[in-house]
Amino acid sequence: MNFTGVELTSWLATLLWPFMRIGAMFAAVPIFSSKSVPVRIRVLFAFFISWMLVPVIPEPPAVELISAQALIISIHQVLIGVAMGFILQMVFAAFVIAGQSMAMAMGLGFASMIDPQNGMQVPVISQALLIMATLIFLSLNGHLVLIEVLANSFQNLPVGMFVPSREGLWQLVTWGSNMFTGGMLIALPAVAALLLVNLAFGVTTRAAPQLNIFAVGFPVMIMVGLAFLILTLPTITTHLSRLLTEAFDLIERFLATA
Repeated sequence: MNFTGVELTSWLATLLWPFMRIGAMFAAVPIFSSKSVPVRIRVLFAFFISWMLVPVIPEPPAVELISAQALIISIHQVLIGVAMGFILQMVFAAFVIAGQSMAMAMGLGFASMIDPQNGMQVPVISQALLIMATLIFLSLNGHLVLIEVLANSFQNLPVGMFVPSREGLWQLVTWGSNMFTGGMLIALPAVAALLLVNLAFGVTTRAAPQLNIFAVGFPVMIMVGLAFLILTLPTITTHLSRLLTEAFDLIERFLATA
């Protein structure tokens, strides 16, 4: 069997550019971008999914691989993958913000642990909420929906020259506010209860100045905060489902307006 250089280049491009988009997404998307997941595993996942999607995605443009146009297309594929992963990162960041708000209100802001996903110190409450969100994401088959959205991205925006529109970029920027609103909605019951406890201790301090409010208030704040944290755990699935649905819709709109 004889193969020409043009045929080999075409076959390589068919796999290379989808691999770049998928690999960039795995480098930015939650769970898969965690430092606990080796780089080799991410590369193997990206290569395997690219190989599976090649027969069902549109043909890439016939461009010489060693050229300026091919370099621009490669950069565009990386930007698309990073943008998709960044949108989902904001979903999980909402739980980190919620945990930080609750920890500061409880007085546990100083108790920090290393977040294995982002490699930085976060309060223990944020770590617990992030683990819960990760387990719920996997139990809801979110990773399968992610692959489906990734496959649809090649239909909405095939491999080629990608120039993001101003509307698409503005949607991506403004959706960041959902990260803060989602985090506050998750932490609102506990923060509101702790605020009432603080007000009660303030009144108690005025009524009985000799009472050591720090010795009494600190354990009570922690107990009330943990109690409301347990009560809000059933609502995590609802908040996560809503944020994921909005994130996947934003990805589709972003690709459609590009």
